[in-house]
Amino acid sequence: MLHRTLFKPRRLQSRQIESEQLTRDLLIELADSASDAVLVADMNTSNKAIVYVNDAFEQLTGYVRSEAVGKNCRYLQGADRLQPEIDIIRQAIADGSGCEVRLRNYRKDGTLFWNRLRLAPLGPAGAPTHYAGFLRDETALVEAEARIEATTHRDALTGCLNRDGLLAALGPLSVLHRLLLVKIDVAHFHDINSGYGYDVGDALLFETARRLSALDCKAVARVGSDQFAIVFALAESAGASDELASVADCLKPRFDLPGAALTVRYATGYAIGEKGGEPLALVRQAGAALARSNANQLRVPCAFQVEAEREAFHRTRLTAELQHGIAADEFLYYYQPKIDLQTGDFVGAEALLRWRHGLFGLQSPEGFVNLAEDTGLILDIGARGFRQIAAFAARVNSWRRHPLRFAINVSAIEFTHRDMVALIANVLDETGADPAWLTLELTERLIATDSPEMLRIFREVRELGVGLSIDDFGTEYSSLRYLDRFPVTEVKIDRSFVSDLQHHAAKRIIVGAVIQLGAELGIDIVAEGIEQESDRAMLRAMNCPLGQGRLFSGPLSEEHFAVLARDGILPGKGRD
Repeated sequence: MLHRTLFKPRRLQSRQIESEQLTRDLLIELADSASDAVLVADMNTSNKAIVYVNDAFEQLTGYVRSEAVGKNCRYLQGADRLQPEIDIIRQAIADGSGCEVRLRNYRKDGTLFWNRLRLAPLGPAGAPTHYAGFLRDETALVEAEARIEATTHRDALTGCLNRDGLLAALGPLSVLHRLLLVKIDVAHFHDINSGYGYDVGDALLFETARRLSALDCKAVARVGSDQFAIVFALAESAGASDELASVADCLKPRFDLPGAALTVRYATGYAIGEKGGEPLALVRQAGAALARSNANQLRVPCAFQVEAEREAFHRTRLTAELQHGIAADEFLYYYQPKIDLQTGDFVGAEALLRWRHGLFGLQSPEGFVNLAEDTGLILDIGARGFRQIAAFAARVNSWRRHPLRFAINVSAIEFTHRDMVALIANVLDETGADPAWLTLELTERLIATDSPEMLRIFREVRELGVGLSIDDFGTEYSSLRYLDRFPVTEVKIDRSFVSDLQHHAAKRIIVGAVIQLGAELGIDIVAEGIEQESDRAMLRAMNCPLGQGRLFSGPLSEEHFAVLARDGILPGKGRD
């Protein structure tokens, strides 16, 4: 009995030891069968040495157990010890906590591999005796991400970032730094492509990117066909002069390219973003500044201005409203009567474009026509307007013994960006209007192009029977040769020459000369902006044939003009 009592604890202790050994063996066998590499480090040793690695560790790193055990894990990083993730690991060990990072490590043969490392503390909470590290090879994943990034965030031609890559880079940079974003645009790049070929253009873009990438900057991106963006980190309160000078200096030398040696000019716009700013806003602001630089013939560098952003927003909003206005048929015409100054008879009208805006009411073209021309929307507005006026002329003249002639202002873009002759012919067929009832008013700027193609178009318009008028004669590129070279049927003397005519001898001489030329050449002369009876009387005495102005009537709505055309009496309402 005593024997059994004395020796039972020893047997139990032996079984417990055997059980613990079996557990350890099973855990080791389990770790060796894992697909991920596993290591265990002892925190109580001086160098926090590795005490265990599994088979997958040997396969991943090329080091056998005997080579790994006893070393600190840092040996896997070789000389690549400046990875920011290492600081995360140090802090976790100091706190006695776990962490997960992606690291660059190196195999025994020196080749790089990326691994996802998860550290888990073993032992008492907050004071672990050991750490287990679980390493998963992510080299293939990192390479795949790099290929995806090269496709989505890199420009294929230059190798620098593209627009999406720039936005992705600006995110973390804007958190850490006050930023300067410089945008540049190759001046006349289309001419380089056309004159030297696309291979030279591509070579220029590649070399531009190479030079910019050599700057002390945070990022370089190609953000358009011939546009680049450069990101600099700025010190607090620092300006942009040094960085702008460095950009200009690196691009100033001649580009010696295969097949061409070019000295290139660049437009430059820039914006400064404070730390924590919105990257997309910074890109937009630099773009607005670049647009201002491009608008300057000398391509001087332009800083972002809040007023320019407001203007850009206004243009964007107004463009959308113009598009809506076209779809909703909000554009209409008011008609200002044209008078025979010798007889006082009512002989025609100028059709003046108006926009019945849903919120702001009736708008004159000064507020929107330039934008309509810039965006090409004037093509839709003009085509609808010409049909509307031709149809109105046909309706009004259907009951008149002496038909009225209607003039309509046309934009240069309507002649250069569509077949104007075909449009006029179609409208005449659709409406039944007599071409003699219609006159196109041209600006001197359009006539000043003086190209053979434009002259051909003007002649074909006249062959259709539609008149051509030079509007605001004397205000821009006035040249008497226009009256000889172009098939003009009418000249309109600008109101600046007509106003207060009796008190300005020089005006009287100029106006008299134009009237006499018109009489000799068989061209109708119209005096615009007649507001005083004294001006009307003097123009009549000078034998000016026609006039218009508020002395006779302001612009009238279609309804009220139709009353005037029928009854010959100016209505009291319906004026613009």
